[in-house]
Amino acid sequence: MKKQIKIGTRGSSLALAQTNEVVAALQARFPDVEAEIVILQTRGDKILDRLLTDFGDKGVFTAEFEDMVGNGKIDLAVHSAKDMPMELGTGLMVAGVMPRADARDVLVTRKESGCLLAVGTGSPRRQSQLRRLFPQAVCRGIRGNVATRLSKLRNGEYDGLVLAAAGLERLGLLGEEDLEYRFFSFDEMVPAGGQGIIAVEGRREDEISNMVRAISDSRSYYELEIERKVLGLLDAGCQEAVGAVAQCGEDSVRIRLIREVNGRIFKMDETAGLPEAGELAAKMAESALASGFSQGKASK
Repeated sequence: MKKQIKIGTRGSSLALAQTNEVVAALQARFPDVEAEIVILQTRGDKILDRLLTDFGDKGVFTAEFEDMVGNGKIDLAVHSAKDMPMELGTGLMVAGVMPRADARDVLVTRKESGCLLAVGTGSPRRQSQLRRLFPQAVCRGIRGNVATRLSKLRNGEYDGLVLAAAGLERLGLLGEEDLEYRFFSFDEMVPAGGQGIIAVEGRREDEISNMVRAISDSRSYYELEIERKVLGLLDAGCQEAVGAVAQCGEDSVRIRLIREVNGRIFKMDETAGLPEAGELAAKMAESALASGFSQGKASK
């Protein structure tokens, strides 16, 4: 008999591409799975005339899904991990994640574009780091899905956009002939925690969540745990200029953290053995919360 699973997702092309990746992985491991994709419109999808920082926090793209997973109307919800709140609903968990795509941010411009004056991004984290990379540029808020944002770039509303490489890659939009792409290194721009990771939310102690755990990428899951620990200790929401990224190697983990407070930007870059990763994440968050940084850890 087929195993029926209801999977919730937003309706954008990117959200559907991410959900299809999860479905394919589940069906490859469990051939009897039959997935029904349930499309929901979240509060963040409905309010498009205001920046996210003006009306919401992490959770504006996930709350409706958590309600439906919690009450059993759907079995799983697929999210961009960077959109998930630190505290999940009662009885819910990150059941698993897909292999992480490119976690970097990308500056997208038109090939014939001249000076970079107006850059589209509503993210305080990106704005903070862009000001130091391109002092002449002015950051302007932007809403809409990836295709909508690229359309606004092409018609001249912006000179450039900052987007997640992972989203462009999953949509096959990294090779547009009329556009140029500048990939930021982690030293130039620390990404959002969880960027590039597809997370699957499910119920604790649930058979279907156990199936997701069986297809989960262990390295990506561990990196997400570390990044979420840092951001959770910082109590960082989408209104704050905070970024964190962990890179796990064979026996060590490198963690980069950035936080802007009152116009000062603090950056940390530390490495520890894998067993000490949790302790390192906590120490870095503690340092970021402290009023004073040791010399060399803070920059203006």
